[in-house]
Amino acid sequence: MTKIDTSGAGDVPPTPSHTVGPFYGYALPFPGGEDIAPVGHPDTVTVRGYVYDGAGRPVPDAFLEVWGADPAGQVSRVDGSMRRDPASGGFLGRNGVEFTGWGRVQTDADGHWYVRTLRPGARGVAAPYLSVCVFARGLLVHLFTRIYLPGDDAALAADPLLSGLDGARRDTLVAREEPGGTYRFDIRLQGEDETVFLEYM
Repeated sequence: MTKIDTSGAGDVPPTPSHTVGPFYGYALPFPGGEDIAPVGHPDTVTVRGYVYDGAGRPVPDAFLEVWGADPAGQVSRVDGSMRRDPASGGFLGRNGVEFTGWGRVQTDADGHWYVRTLRPGARGVAAPYLSVCVFARGLLVHLFTRIYLPGDDAALAADPLLSGLDGARRDTLVAREEPGGTYRFDIRLQGEDETVFLEYM
């Protein structure tokens, strides 16, 4: 029997059983995950921002999933838009036609992320929003939040979730409009101006 000396902690590389991760870079990201809207669609918007930790530092390896309704407020029921090479099974990108309303993106080395999607329409009494699921280092359970896009003050004021929050907390869920159909939405995991996160029962 061969004995392995593990007395020096620095000599043993971490494995999934020794650390929380993150391990999102393996198998989950795919090319074009941020391009949710079909190319050239007139209702395309870009939502971008940064993910920050409790000390205000950017998180370079966070992972976001984004869902949204189409401009008519309808949730997509199409099977998917991914294309694979029939010979190799490799990913060829989205087909550029179907809108699934779903995308997946990692933050870059500066903690920045973006998605190109269709501006969502209202569903029921809620103002239009994008749903976001956040995975990041140190989180044993992923976090859920929403991104509301400005533009309809009456709808935002009447939204059941937003109307139940005080002004400062409410503002953490509303993106800021930038030029060229772009919106800025930063996600703060802890600390001052922490983003409002939702719990589903």
